[in-house]
Amino acid sequence: MRPLALTRPGVDRAAHHRLDEAWLAAAWSHPSTRVLVVSGGQVLVEDTADGRTELVLVPSFDAPVSENHRYFLGTDEKGTHYFALQKDTLPGRMDDAARPAGLREVGGLLSERDAGLMVHAVALENWQRMHRFCSRCGERTVIAAAGHVRRCPACGAEHYPRTDPAVIMLVTDDQDRCLLGHQLHWPQGRFSTLAGFVEPGEPIEQAVVREVAEETGVTVGEVSYVASQPWPFPSSLMLGFMARATSSEITVDGEEIHEARWFSRDDLRQGIESGEILPPSGISIAARLIELWFGEPLPTGGAQRNA
Repeated sequence: MRPLALTRPGVDRAAHHRLDEAWLAAAWSHPSTRVLVVSGGQVLVEDTADGRTELVLVPSFDAPVSENHRYFLGTDEKGTHYFALQKDTLPGRMDDAARPAGLREVGGLLSERDAGLMVHAVALENWQRMHRFCSRCGERTVIAAAGHVRRCPACGAEHYPRTDPAVIMLVTDDQDRCLLGHQLHWPQGRFSTLAGFVEPGEPIEQAVVREVAEETGVTVGEVSYVASQPWPFPSSLMLGFMARATSSEITVDGEEIHEARWFSRDDLRQGIESGEILPPSGISIAARLIELWFGEPLPTGGAQRNA
């Protein structure tokens, strides 16, 4: 399987420094420190003359003031420290070279360092915006541990960034066909792997079996883990599986899945090349799971070739 976007290591998160306020202050003041401004899941990026896409990282002394929403992201092998700043809007750029972008657009184009920094910053920002009050007593919480904890000054509770585990699986049958589904809100022709959230107290393997049955009526036997991918939209961790069906009759739930079909490799190839079938985005683990079964990168669709 080709490397997954958003799973690359980036920088050392250096979590042992998060409670050391003196160290954090010194790191922020260092001239080599670089800052990523994030707003609503977007950051500024630049497209270079040689075809690369890079984050816009500014020195800390040039960064907009936002001490209450400053998050430590880590340190690279050269000793450069990285922070994120959460703002209501992205700052303007006088040279007009930068543009705002989200993870879905540029996550697969960035370097290992930049992809790691962006996914960390976006995940923290999503959590910070959505969890401002204590779930125990309702008091407004304050940021601690360099953005990785929220503490309640009233009852003393500590709250940590939320991660929601979700299973995503490519199901195959005894004819080596794969099962793909279409959701109502997707573009016409879009087919992808099945997926769903893990329920409380549920093993992830059982979540695969349950979700496939609920969405398509297909029963699953053997389940094997493949890989994981952070998916901060807003806070998921996708756990990728291959699963073997023990039945083939499809009965969609009509809510999450509007249509589901079995595809042979030739069916999928012809559908994509004709433009009838739109595969999942290349940034997603869904595409990699399909490629793992398909045996090679998915073909380019007719609509894409003619664009």
